[in-house]
Amino acid sequence: MLTGAAMAMAGLVMQLITQNRLVEPTTTGTIEWAGLGLLTVYLLVPAPTLMMRMTGAIVFAFIGTMVFFWFLRSVKLRSSLIVPIIGLMLGAVISAISTFLGLFFRASQALEGWFVGSFASIQVGRYEYLWIIIGVTVCIFFLANRLTVVGLGEDIATSLGINYNRLMMIATGLIALSVGIVATVIGNLPFLGLIVPNLVSMIRGDDLRSNLPWVCIIGMGTILVSDLISRTLIKPFELPVSLILGTVGAAVFIIILLRQRTRGGVR
Repeated sequence: MLTGAAMAMAGLVMQLITQNRLVEPTTTGTIEWAGLGLLTVYLLVPAPTLMMRMTGAIVFAFIGTMVFFWFLRSVKLRSSLIVPIIGLMLGAVISAISTFLGLFFRASQALEGWFVGSFASIQVGRYEYLWIIIGVTVCIFFLANRLTVVGLGEDIATSLGINYNRLMMIATGLIALSVGIVATVIGNLPFLGLIVPNLVSMIRGDDLRSNLPWVCIIGMGTILVSDLISRTLIKPFELPVSLILGTVGAAVFIIILLRQRTRGGVR
C-alpha cells in the first residue's frame, strides 16, 4: 500500500509541475537513473547494505529528474507528446549504460533483480524503510498549494511571491526520495504514476491538496489488485507485479494519447 501511494504521488507531482499528463517516473527516466544508482553502489561496495543502496538510488534519481527538468526548461516544445518521448529516450540511454556496466563488471544479476518489480522477496528488515513515505506524503500535503501555483508556470509563481527554483528543488527531492525507496525495496513498478493521477484528475480536476488523498487511496488499491492478480493467475507460482502494471499501464497510456488526439491536443 505504501509503495502504491509513493509512485502515484510521484506521478501526480511530476505531472503538475511539468504541466503534462503523460509524465511520471517511468516516462522521464527517473526509475532508470535510480537503477543506475543501485548498480553504482554494487560496483563500489562489494556487499552494500540496504541503506547504501537506497542512498545511491535516491541521489541518482534526483540527478536524473533534475536533468530532465533542465532539458524541458532549455528547449521549447510545441507538442505535449514530445515530453514523454524525450523522457523515454533518456531512460533508454541510461538503461543501456546500466546494462553495459552490469555485463562488463559481471553484476547483471543485481540489475535483473531490480528490473523485475515483485513483492515475493520482501521480508522483515527490508520493508521498514517504506514508512518514510508517510513523511513524504505529509510534506507534499503541506506544500500542495504552492506546488499547484508552480504548475501554472514560473512567471505566475514568481509574481505571486513563490521561490520557483527552490520549490522545484524540494519537489524533485521528494520525488527522488519516493522513487529511490521503492526502487531499492521493491524494484521497477511501471506506469503506476501515470494511471492513478490521470484517473483522479479527469474526475476531480488539478487541485493537488484535494486530490492527494484520492491519489494515495487509488494507488494503494491499484497495487493491491495487481499483486493479487500476479499471485493467483498461475497459482502456485507468482508473476512479477511489474508485468501486470506494465500491461495495464501501456493500455491506459495509449487511451490517454487517443483522447488527446480527439480533442486536438496532439497533432
